[in-house]
Amino acid sequence: MRLRALLETDALGLRLLGGEEELDRGVRGVMTTDLKDPSRYLSGGELVLTGLAWRRGPEDSEPFVRILAGAQVAGLAAGEAELGDIPEDLVQACSRHRLPLFAVNESVAFATITEHVVRQVSGERAGDLAAVVDRHRRLMTSGPTGGGPDAVLDLLGSDLDLRAWVLSPTGRRIAGPGEALARPTAAALAGEHLAAVRAGRHAPHRAAVDGTTYSLFPIRNAARSGGPAARDVREQVLSDWLLAVEADAADWPAARLDLLQGVTQLIAVERDRREAARTVRRRLAQEVLELVQTGAAPAEIAARLRVAAPVLLPGLGTAPHWQVVVARVDWGGPQADSEPGPVAQSLLEEVLVDPAVTGADSADRIAVAHSGDEAIALVPLPPLGPPGADGEGGRGAAPDADAGLHADALLSSVQEPLSAGLADDGRLTLGVSAAVHSAEGLRGALEEARHARRVAAARPGRVCAAGHHELASHVLLLPFVPDDVRRAFTARLLDPLRDYDRRHRAELIPTLEAFLDCDGSWTRCAGRLHLHVNTLRYRVGRIEQLTGRDLSRLEDKLDFFLALRMS
Repeated sequence: MRLRALLETDALGLRLLGGEEELDRGVRGVMTTDLKDPSRYLSGGELVLTGLAWRRGPEDSEPFVRILAGAQVAGLAAGEAELGDIPEDLVQACSRHRLPLFAVNESVAFATITEHVVRQVSGERAGDLAAVVDRHRRLMTSGPTGGGPDAVLDLLGSDLDLRAWVLSPTGRRIAGPGEALARPTAAALAGEHLAAVRAGRHAPHRAAVDGTTYSLFPIRNAARSGGPAARDVREQVLSDWLLAVEADAADWPAARLDLLQGVTQLIAVERDRREAARTVRRRLAQEVLELVQTGAAPAEIAARLRVAAPVLLPGLGTAPHWQVVVARVDWGGPQADSEPGPVAQSLLEEVLVDPAVTGADSADRIAVAHSGDEAIALVPLPPLGPPGADGEGGRGAAPDADAGLHADALLSSVQEPLSAGLADDGRLTLGVSAAVHSAEGLRGALEEARHARRVAAARPGRVCAAGHHELASHVLLLPFVPDDVRRAFTARLLDPLRDYDRRHRAELIPTLEAFLDCDGSWTRCAGRLHLHVNTLRYRVGRIEQLTGRDLSRLEDKLDFFLALRMS
């Protein structure tokens, strides 16, 4: 706004005392001060309001005005409440430095002037930014030019002083200013957004994290607007990005809210373009998956892998090792027209991105297909064997069992926000295979990942994962035992011991656990329990008498072990 506009607003009660030729100066902000030297708080273009408390005598006016002129402020407005008429020495000093000077009537509060200036300046900036955003939208919709989300967020920062970030459903940073959000803050904002959308609350959503207020705007995935996922908000919310603005939008005028909605639509266009770029990787994964599931010859699968490797790992030179990850989303209640495969595909692509990597292109090495209710990822790993290893026959060294993805690590940064999005009627389960170094190993890796996912599905929680390491233990059988069978089995075997312990405080259950843990060694078990061996023999004999079992037999030891693990 211009200084001249202030004189045209009667409610401000301003009277010009000097500097009429400078009234076309632009006003970028407003500052109230009674400091003798306010220079460190000035950046230029401000209308400075002062009550003149800094003035002790005529000699103070010249230094004060010189400081303001040096800071290139737009003008000075002095209140009449303290001294009545504005001192002539101040008028003369402003005239010498060509600084416009206004007198503020004692009936007008500085807060009234401040609110007016801020409202006008913000409105003008919003109008200018809206024009820029509209021009940027036309550029992006007509071709691949344009600066992408970061360019739009830079405009918000420079023109509206708004810090904003584009986040994925898990809180991973897609775009934003140099000052990155802390990972816990971003995850918390993503969780708040997902919970608000699931609850049906109207956007923008307000969230407070660590004392800072944010407004959250959904960025809809327009590419799927006509698909089944869009008809079910449960699935749509898990694939949408969000715009997190460090401000409280509750009191924003409609024009600014409309502007932010336009920004989200602009970012959605860019997102749809990048989504389309995933098509090649998804198609490669789908082709390999179909070959593996139909029992194609290893040589044919290896040839397809050689095609996929340069796309997923450009410049690698040799075919990598691979891991398979299987994901499934299950919803409670009716699922008319619902296809969990695509949303599981979108979620798996997000989960597999390293959370430390920012940017929308960080999923370029991930190829995810979906088959029925499952999403299946083919994840390349750098070659682990010596030079010359390839994907056709195992001439390279076998991959390290600890190499590649680990189930727990995959969930560490996404579990909290995704649980909010799944709410009380959805579950995400994942299974991770070991790394394989040949086409022959992919069929087994797929089955291994599927089996691990079933182990994860047997666990409590909204987001669960299991890896190939857990398939090496006989304990993996336990989750698949029906609850009624578990209860009957443990009750028949352990209830007599528990009843006896309650009546006689004999500690038969702890003794049984220690005996099995010591592999049936009398001396080691007696030492652990601080008992005489004869006392231990008496207790074991009582266990055998009460249960009708023989702890010298392997079958009975295994039954006791499983009963204790299931109890």
